[in-house]
Amino acid sequence: MQTSNPLNHQTIACTTGIGLLVSIVIGIISSIFISKGIDINLSADVLATAEKMLEAEGRLRAKAYMGILSLCISAIVSVGLYLLLRNTGQLLAGASLFLSLVAAVLMFLGSVFAMNAAEFASNVAYTLSDDKLMLASLQATSDYTSFHLGLVISSLSMAGFFFLFLKSSLIPKLIAGWGVFASVFVATAIVVRDFIPALGSNAITGAFMVSNLIALITLGVYLAFKGVRK
Repeated sequence: MQTSNPLNHQTIACTTGIGLLVSIVIGIISSIFISKGIDINLSADVLATAEKMLEAEGRLRAKAYMGILSLCISAIVSVGLYLLLRNTGQLLAGASLFLSLVAAVLMFLGSVFAMNAAEFASNVAYTLSDDKLMLASLQATSDYTSFHLGLVISSLSMAGFFFLFLKSSLIPKLIAGWGVFASVFVATAIVVRDFIPALGSNAITGAFMVSNLIALITLGVYLAFKGVRK
């Protein structure tokens, strides 16, 4: 793709790549040090998660603020990808940007639910309520639903961006092609396993998580350190 200002594109690519890598690091740190035990998306046990949420007010608030930070970084990354790829396919790039922002908002709802649960855990109004555990369970379930819907939409968005990268040759075709495969794999696996529970095995979940992580890391590293091809 020819551009009148290649330096500007390289700056956008670098910023986008760094943002993508930072978002991955934030997600890992949050999962290990903040959200462990209180994030339903890391556990299939709603009751156990809800019980731990009621004992982790501080970590729930930290999870909520990390979600806000992730939303901001995700928006920067999505806009950067759109700016890099709009000349290759305006309609698809625009649709992918829209979907990515919708997905970011859905995932951000997890921050709202975490803050709600923190209020249940700390507010004296709920101290004597027999329904406190049920309310926390509802927040956990809502977080699970919004996150997984967001993940499906986000994966479809990234499939569009990776396809445009494949078409434009702005990055190596191996990275772009793997990204298309991984993104479609994630979206398809999540939707299909809702209808075929056997496909929700740990092996399949681990496979699409690892393949997607590889795609995002390689894209982030390439954009951050190599930029885009002229």
